[in-house]
Amino acid sequence: MPHMPIYQVDAFTDELFKGNPAAVCPLEAWLPTEVLQLIAAENFLPETAFFVPTGQPGHYELRWFTPEIEMDLCGHATLASAHILMNHLGWDMHQISFHTQSGVLMVYKQNERLVLQFPARPATAASLPPEIAKGMGVYPMEVLKARDYLLIYHDEEIIRNLRPDRSILDQINLDPGGIIVTAKGKTVDFVSRFFTPQASIFEDPVTGSAHCSLIPFWSQQLGKKTMTALQLSARTGKLYCEDSGDKVLIGGTCRTYLEGNIFVA
Repeated sequence: MPHMPIYQVDAFTDELFKGNPAAVCPLEAWLPTEVLQLIAAENFLPETAFFVPTGQPGHYELRWFTPEIEMDLCGHATLASAHILMNHLGWDMHQISFHTQSGVLMVYKQNERLVLQFPARPATAASLPPEIAKGMGVYPMEVLKARDYLLIYHDEEIIRNLRPDRSILDQINLDPGGIIVTAKGKTVDFVSRFFTPQASIFEDPVTGSAHCSLIPFWSQQLGKKTMTALQLSARTGKLYCEDSGDKVLIGGTCRTYLEGNIFVA
């Protein structure tokens, strides 16, 4: 019976059952998109990543799927893919290039961490849709938007204690984006959480792509290029961030949770 390998990885953490879980499926050649989407739906994780070798050493085509849609950019599943290549599939060089909808994304090893080089997505001033204003329950100090809405709050405790009303937020469709809430941190430079209305997984545990907007914002606010960040979901995750102009660097660690096979026919 035809089968394909699958791994599950907890990304942006050095502890199992923390960080953001991603499935990683190495392929020899692309399956039909509808099959990839069905696999992601069956996995029912925040993201499932699929990659195929390009024929050039260290270069792979990479795609990401939530249980509902294909994403344009995903940080934790990219980190997880690099982790699998370097720790389970024998890639022993320090750098990998992923060819994606968002361009070529570099991942390199830096001591015990993997570092993503992603495009910066600076957010600009925006008005807040009434569904978001009502659904969040606490009005932000400032509202910005890139792919995602970026809501700035006064302090970490507000972020930690937010209890959004999903029934209200689900009235708005932001695919493929979401809602970032953020504030200055107490023990790190900044904290955040990330919500996706109408998605099966409403709060994402750790959102690498959101930091494409968070890093430029906090770099300017704090006057720092290198920062640490916490995502305050129930699972939590720690990210090591650097503003590099038109790129952002997002570092983290991973733990492998499982290895197995999917029987696809």
